[in-house]
Amino acid sequence: MPLTPLFPGRERPLLFAHRGLSSEAPENTMAAFRLARDYGVPGIELDIHLTKDGKIVVIHDGSAARTSPGSALAVEAAAYGELAALDFGSWKDPRYAGERIPLLSEVLEEFAPATYFDIEIKAPTTADIGLEAALAKLLAAMRLGAESVAVSSFNPVAAHRFKALAPGVPVGVIYCVDDELPWYLRRGQGRWIAGADFLKPKHVLVGGLGMGLKRAIGGRPVLPWTIDDPAEAARVRALGCVGVISNKPQLVR
Repeated sequence: MPLTPLFPGRERPLLFAHRGLSSEAPENTMAAFRLARDYGVPGIELDIHLTKDGKIVVIHDGSAARTSPGSALAVEAAAYGELAALDFGSWKDPRYAGERIPLLSEVLEEFAPATYFDIEIKAPTTADIGLEAALAKLLAAMRLGAESVAVSSFNPVAAHRFKALAPGVPVGVIYCVDDELPWYLRRGQGRWIAGADFLKPKHVLVGGLGMGLKRAIGGRPVLPWTIDDPAEAARVRALGCVGVISNKPQLVR
């Protein structure tokens, strides 16, 4: 099956603000996304979970504890109204007090299609809780496809599940060498399960030999994470990576 193109027509190299401009504003908030736009960053990477009442929210962790100190709400066990009442900004800086957890629909309505998005599905198990179906339904309703959206996950089963529902949206597998990831997925092997259209390795895994082989056989585009050093960004670009994801995209541009 041919690969679904990754952001066709968008200027290369691709550049994503990791969880928004998270080096300066609280991650995965509207403040961080707006700041990225103010800096002229063309892409945003963000993370999604599904609440107990079926809302897609933008948050990295499965719990609110780290980014809303004082709360221990588990995202998937909480209703959206419970999460929306929390402060997700003060932990970063008092001037962001009152920042709330965004709905993915709110983010896309404000920023797409001018901004392009890498949406990471957070799925710690292979269980189907309905997140992939809800995401596919939302993107279809908003008529957002490969020009504006890509979807990725460490979990190749979740990526495969989404791909089956939205074949027109490119899907990527994320990987790194880490004890939290099963050994058999640490070098991107999940690409075969997911039917991946692109690869998202941790930047230290990007090497000349592998990239040369990918170019020789017409392999998948490579989008490494997370790079804040301009020299490292230049290195992976020289090897043929399609772009970079950064906490400091204004510096690696």
